[in-house]
Amino acid sequence: MSGPVEIVLIVAAVGYVLTRRMLGEPIVAKRMLLLPVVLIGFGLIDLVKGPQSAISIGFLAATTALSVVLGLLRGASTRVFEKDGVAYLRYTVMTLVLWGVNIAVKVGAGVVLGSIDPGAAQASSTGLMFTLGAGLLAEGAAVLAKAVRTEGRIMWAKGRDGQPHRMSPTLDQLQQRARATDASRVDG
Repeated sequence: MSGPVEIVLIVAAVGYVLTRRMLGEPIVAKRMLLLPVVLIGFGLIDLVKGPQSAISIGFLAATTALSVVLGLLRGASTRVFEKDGVAYLRYTVMTLVLWGVNIAVKVGAGVVLGSIDPGAAQASSTGLMFTLGAGLLAEGAAVLAKAVRTEGRIMWAKGRDGQPHRMSPTLDQLQQRARATDASRVDG
């Protein structure tokens, strides 16, 4: 994927996620897991298209690890609540700050990599989708971990054209186990 097209897709994906989540939305597990996996897949395809230097691979590993940590922190800072029997999420100011830190880290790493190995600067941009997807997947996992402890059910997929929302028996079972564990801690 070319640089400008990739950047437009990334800006669109981040803008979409930020806007919806700042407003507050139902937690839809499929969306929280599928978009990041697609981004990781596109990122991997870009990464294997050409040779990568050891330095660029090291920077990719470091920025991916930082994106995952920041994704987990974003998930921890996200407000999860029950509304009308459904689990919802809403970004907080801290979540937005962590997004800013994540973007600054990625841009800063690209500048540092470009100054150390000018030939590897392109590799930094090709890893952008991969690291973004990894961070979003970590965030989604953290939010879902919080959501299983709420009273609201977690949707697997939103219903379309008046159809009911699809729920996941696996997520329902996880919620039942989490509630039972929480209840035993309170009683014990």
